[in-house]
Amino acid sequence: MKITEIQIIPIKANNGLVAFGSVVINDSLYLASIGIHKKRDGSGYRITYPTKKIGNKDMNIFHPINKETSKLIEDAIISKAKEILN
Repeated sequence: MKITEIQIIPIKANNGLVAFGSVVINDSLYLASIGIHKKRDGSGYRITYPTKKIGNKDMNIFHPINKETSKLIEDAIISKAKEILN
């Protein structure tokens, strides 16, 4: 899988959320609004994928369906976030 066009948009920190990220997958799929949060123990960052609240339930808009894909996206976004936020 090829991950390109990694963009990080810092925001005013809000409950650990410090930025939003976006990526392009295989020159074919744009994924945005990926939350970048500071880990509670201060050891780095973690990411969350966007959801939409429908009634009392949070519905996933998109997310990886296997660990390998999740790890590739997470590593790409966190690496770029460290460059920009640190």
